[in-house]
Amino acid sequence: MLQLVLDRTEPAVEWLIRLCGWSAILLVFGIFFFVFREALPMLSGKLNLTEFFTSPQWRPTAEPEPHYGILALLVGTLSVTGLAMLMAVPLGLGAAVYISEFSSGRMREILKVLIELLAAIPSVVWGFIGYMVLGPIIIRLTGAPVGVNLLNGSIILALMSVPIIVSVGEDALKAVPDSYREAALSLGASRWEIVYRVLFPAAKNGLLAAVLLGVGRAIGETMAVLMATGHAIQIPHSLLDPIRTLTATIAAELGEAVQGEPHYRVLFVIGLVVFVLTFIVNLTADLVVKGIHNERAA
Repeated sequence: MLQLVLDRTEPAVEWLIRLCGWSAILLVFGIFFFVFREALPMLSGKLNLTEFFTSPQWRPTAEPEPHYGILALLVGTLSVTGLAMLMAVPLGLGAAVYISEFSSGRMREILKVLIELLAAIPSVVWGFIGYMVLGPIIIRLTGAPVGVNLLNGSIILALMSVPIIVSVGEDALKAVPDSYREAALSLGASRWEIVYRVLFPAAKNGLLAAVLLGVGRAIGETMAVLMATGHAIQIPHSLLDPIRTLTATIAAELGEAVQGEPHYRVLFVIGLVVFVLTFIVNLTADLVVKGIHNERAA
């Protein structure tokens, strides 16, 4: 009787599992369709795409003619993300190596819990830290007129990205078989030589995934950069210049834009740009990982 019930319910369970597997893909396409539908009226001829990507003038409410140029916003997004990754990648991978290879059992567990707690801090709290704590420190140390700027936002984004890089990087290093370490030790390699000559090459797929997840986290962050970067529309020429990012612009202006108006729909076009940026990051990761697999197979 039990076997009969299992035989009848097995197809339904299989379809449920397949639906769960396809749900993520369907959700991504659903989100893209919604954003594209709202942006389509501007993309169908109302928006000058040349001016949109090459002009630094973002004045959507100007009269008599608004200006929709995202060059300054795009440069601000890429600069704050790039600078954050320059800080987060060495720190995150270094912490992952220490937790995986050098820390003791008790210390390892303590550090992993602390990193998980760091990842659990809400972005608005990070924004307050950047505005109230890090901003005055930057003013005091650099003499900058304001403490919320490119440097402030980059430090905050780096701290927010580090937990992801550490967690995924540590898992990738732990996945390397112990036989690799034992073989290197038998050849007389030191612990640091094992790390950069054995573990890094063996775990480079996972480490690359960790770095790119950190990049995606930084590009998509909104509230922290809104509070920590100064929210000024300009192309930065130094680390102490205030900037504005694409995501912060959407968050700050979408609530004030009239639904269906050009300003409202242009914000969805910016959303498409952010979507494409993250897609490019993921596609690059996929191509690099496939290239590494092909290289090994050859």
